[in-house]
Amino acid sequence: MFGGLATGSGWFVVLLIGAIGLFLLIQAVPALLADHANFLTSREFDAGDPANLRFGILDLLLVTVEVSVFALVLAMPVGLGIALFLTQYAPRRLAKPFGYLVDLLAAVPSIIFGLWGLLVLAPVIYPVAEGLNGALGWFFLFKSYPDNVPIVRGANLFTAGIVLAVMILPIITAITREVFERTPRMQIEGALALGATRWEVIRTTVLPFGRAGYVSASMLGLGRALGETIALMIILASVAAPFRGSLFDGGATFASKIALSFAELNNALSAGAYIAAGLVLFLLTFAVNAAARAIVNRGVPKS
Repeated sequence: MFGGLATGSGWFVVLLIGAIGLFLLIQAVPALLADHANFLTSREFDAGDPANLRFGILDLLLVTVEVSVFALVLAMPVGLGIALFLTQYAPRRLAKPFGYLVDLLAAVPSIIFGLWGLLVLAPVIYPVAEGLNGALGWFFLFKSYPDNVPIVRGANLFTAGIVLAVMILPIITAITREVFERTPRMQIEGALALGATRWEVIRTTVLPFGRAGYVSASMLGLGRALGETIALMIILASVAAPFRGSLFDGGATFASKIALSFAELNNALSAGAYIAAGLVLFLLTFAVNAAARAIVNRGVPKS
């Protein structure tokens, strides 16, 4: 009975996800057929007039990927450091409450993160943004343009990426911590018996054992970042800018664009344009999960 229930539950989840994808596809096809622009390469997204739909996802895709990858680059080393500290360095009486404190970040509502990022974080990191622009302005990520107003206002991808990094940090830290805690004691004690230092124990036993779990946790964090809506909507809503690769530009991700505009839609074709964008986000999340699974499977020793 238990085996049948477990198998049935697994198939139900698979079928449910497939049904969601099929629904998105069916709703998106009429709008895609009526689109007067190239859906994959166009940078404009104008779905207000159902008689003249012109929408493409290139800018949305590039902004979503850039801000999510930037957040992941910031969160991964911090999450790894916190996990190593809590499992290998911190005393027990400190590790548990500190771990709970980090995990509590996941309970903070997205709207709070968005308001904090725009009203509190953005003014604080403005000198950092100016410094990066002055020192590395030749590099496209930190380049400023004549109309680059968001670098002053803080409503840019730089602020959004830092907020996203804080939001995905609990996911990366919690899973990585759990994996590191399961490192076989015999391996750790064997390394210590051979005279290894604490860092050598981490480098030779803990990190190799937990590498696959750390990558998996990071990919889960990336999936969380790709679909974040409210926080990015608050930070990026006030500035619309074409994607030029700079972190100091504004822009819109898939989720924030849909959230900002969906309430104004009153016909099936216009709604289908945004559902088509949601379908791409759906497939992008699947691709990230598939890549994570491939990396994890490659890191699992063959029996």
